[in-house]
Amino acid sequence: MTALADSPATPGAAEHLVSVVSADLRTGKLVRSVVATTRRDAPGRLLRPAAAVPAASAQPAPMVSAAAIAEAVERAAAQHSVPAALLHSVIKVESNYNAAAVSPKGALGLMQLIPETARRFGVADVFNPADNIQGGAKYLRYLLDLYGGDYPLALAAYNAGEGAVAKYRAVPPYPETQNYLRLVARQLREAAPVVVEKPQPPAAPALAPAKSDDTTHVLAVVGEDGSLRFVSQ
Repeated sequence: MTALADSPATPGAAEHLVSVVSADLRTGKLVRSVVATTRRDAPGRLLRPAAAVPAASAQPAPMVSAAAIAEAVERAAAQHSVPAALLHSVIKVESNYNAAAVSPKGALGLMQLIPETARRFGVADVFNPADNIQGGAKYLRYLLDLYGGDYPLALAAYNAGEGAVAKYRAVPPYPETQNYLRLVARQLREAAPVVVEKPQPPAAPALAPAKSDDTTHVLAVVGEDGSLRFVSQ
């Protein structure tokens, strides 16, 4: 930092500690530092920073590869019986795959968990991608069970809260929530189909023509109102 005063501090100068909060250019997270300054007693004199005092702050989140996020999604999807395509769609809409994302309302990480929800579902480090995805998947599984497998209601509660869904007994008429459902639906429509391998039949004693349809494609079909169902082709 460049000194603003044109002469050194004198015995009559007073020292001040100034707390400075700035955004880390790499992660977007807020980092706090403390700067020691001196001020002359004479009126109108400018502050002169004397020294920078390091302050404890969170370390920047490490760069996370797309492969690592995809692996964490597949693991959480299998453990909590939530479609991996749904987790990817929620992550895309919530944070655009930014593990250090912080919303103006205080939602954190890939799946934008608020601190209360993170604690509720046992997330130790909300900025750790694997922990965050596990917490988001647990919460979606809980909501799907709560609403009898109704995906629009579960997603509406994920966005607006369970209280809002209970109040209206339906998807709340909030523009933000209704747009949220449309965005998730669009991501699901654009997602590549999930391929499920069919079990191989036992070998036949004679040669038989090879079958071309040895896989089943599971597609997410989403209506404009946010309704979601899965069909096999």
